[in-house]
Amino acid sequence: MAPVAALEAVEVDYRGRGRALGPVDFRLDPGEIVALVGPSGCGKSTALRLLAGLEAPSRGEVRRAAVRGETSLVFQSPTLAPWLSAQANVALPLELAGVARAEARARAAEALGRVGLAGAERARPSQLSGGMAMRASLARALVTHPKVLLLDEPFAALDEITRRKLADDVLGLWAAERPAIVFVTHNVEEAVYMASRIAVMSRGPGRIAGEAVVEAPAPRPPGFRTMALFRDAVERVSDLLAEAMAGEAA
Repeated sequence: MAPVAALEAVEVDYRGRGRALGPVDFRLDPGEIVALVGPSGCGKSTALRLLAGLEAPSRGEVRRAAVRGETSLVFQSPTLAPWLSAQANVALPLELAGVARAEARARAAEALGRVGLAGAERARPSQLSGGMAMRASLARALVTHPKVLLLDEPFAALDEITRRKLADDVLGLWAAERPAIVFVTHNVEEAVYMASRIAVMSRGPGRIAGEAVVEAPAPRPPGFRTMALFRDAVERVSDLLAEAMAGEAA
């Protein structure tokens, strides 16, 4: 099975800062959910930008099977246009792609309903809570039915209850359309809950120091966080992360 995206011996250098990432080899298969976990500054977000096509590597190759419009990126901040309604924000990528405004707005309203924001179509971003604004960002990302969904710490600024609810919502949305997902997070438990595979990165310049597979159904069953399978996976990923950081320090 051909990957939908891959990094092959990729390295990224920034002027004045030196090596920021790599060398990294990484592949993302269709319908797969992968979490990238690592310390601050290890290059997780850089890897995501490479996969999104927003940045080019200094060396190595980025392979992307998804064409224009088939990759969506959700940032830590909702990045909604403050002068537009929630519906207009979600419709924006469709309208920019040439979809007629009436159809784009109808599809946007449907997408908002899928993320639990039915009735909030006319609300401006300033009228939305943090969790609602992130739901709107997810709706905007999903309205184009992407093959690849890239999530850059989208829940980092939210409270724990909202984070957990949105994690379940994302897995439910994934089950409906099965996009390939790369999810960047600092939170090991969140990574294990969300992903079927966790790639652990070392300190910057980041490399893939190890991987762990989570053999559990998605969406997760009730009480999954209390199960031995979950706790064991959290410990495995935590150990990999500690080893990666200890190795770099040495």
